Amino acid sequence: MASAAASAAAVGTLAAPVEQLRHLAVELRLLLPGVRVGEARETTKEFNREAFWRRLNEAAVTVSGEATALTEAFSRLPLPSPQETQMFCEQVHAAIKAIIAAYYSLPKDQGITLRKLVRSATLDIVDGMAQLVEVLFITPAQSPENSDLISCNSVWVACQQVPRIPRDNKAAALSMLTKSVDFVKDAHEEMERAMEECDPYCNLLNDTEEDSSDNRGEEEDEVLGCPNNRDSYWSEEDQELIIPCLALVRASRACLKKIRISVAENGKKEQVAQLDDIVDISDEISPSVDDLALSIYPPMCHLTVQINSSGWVTSLFLF
Repeated sequence: MASAAASAAAVGTLAAPVEQLRHLAVELRLLLPGVRVGEARETTKEFNREAFWRRLNEAAVTVSGEATALTEAFSRLPLPSPQETQMFCEQVHAAIKAIIAAYYSLPKDQGITLRKLVRSATLDIVDGMAQLVEVLFITPAQSPENSDLISCNSVWVACQQVPRIPRDNKAAALSMLTKSVDFVKDAHEEMERAMEECDPYCNLLNDTEEDSSDNRGEEEDEVLGCPNNRDSYWSEEDQELIIPCLALVRASRACLKKIRISVAENGKKEQVAQLDDIVDISDEISPSVDDLALSIYPPMCHLTVQINSSGWVTSLFLF
């Protein structure tokens, strides 16, 4: 009788399902900072690569399954009871803790670049699950086809990416170098398109005709044949400066491609620290190229372009 009464009292103290989900979302969010700065667990055991990836993949599958079960339970009425909700929340929390623990089991000596990729995947999973739980308690189910729940699929997408993570630090370095090459390529193409589109005399006649009735007085002060909006086009001096900027970006791309080829052909999986250093330096190039590309848009500040160009050269000389 006493145990039955205690059990009934415990049931009576359970929060409502929505409040339990709210609390779970907060708990998941609180795990994120620890994952961002967390270090690998110290252990005397020899690292087993196959066992690690099997553990990580299984943990991702478990999280995906728990996300599906949670969504199915809370996407239709009636909502689960407080007891059932407690079970769902405990299972989700345990699944998330398991994949975090799997990430922590990857030693530093396997490569910082590889750890960053695994950490990023883990963060995406935890964040995706937190988003899903937040949608569940913010948008109570109204029908079996809840558009908010259907659109909130980031946790499943994140789980599906786990098997695609590079399996060693060399593969991780090649993956990061490829992203850098692609980024610089996109920046170069964007700069070339901008040069084609920012014609100082494009649509000048139409703009002049449209504004003639309202701005006749202002036009009298304009120099005949010159564009009115000087913030939307490049001057001749600007265009002369853009040409070497494009050359710098092309050189960046060529440099990164050669580095990637060299790593692919000559890099050794055992050269963990050297591979990490190469990736760290290449990571400096992409932001420098981005800053340079953004600084050339009109109205152009020549000093800013020169500063960003110097930053790019400094990054490149690190190689």
